[in-house]
Amino acid sequence: MKSKQRFADLKVMTEDQLNDEILKLKKEQFNLRFQRATGQLENTSRVRVVRRDIARAKTVAAQKRAAAKK
Repeated sequence: MKSKQRFADLKVMTEDQLNDEILKLKKEQFNLRFQRATGQLENTSRVRVVRRDIARAKTVAAQKRAAAKK
């Protein structure tokens, strides 16, 4: 259910907001990779959640770009 809410939140964002969200998520993903490599990562499932959130945000951004071209 949480992913559906997350997707709905992303759909109402503008393209600039989506790009900012993607950038923020990529920074978090980078930090999580470092934490995992150094053995400091406690919540390992967060890596998967962030990766999927990035994919969701990119999907919505692509849909908005495609809709703007029509």
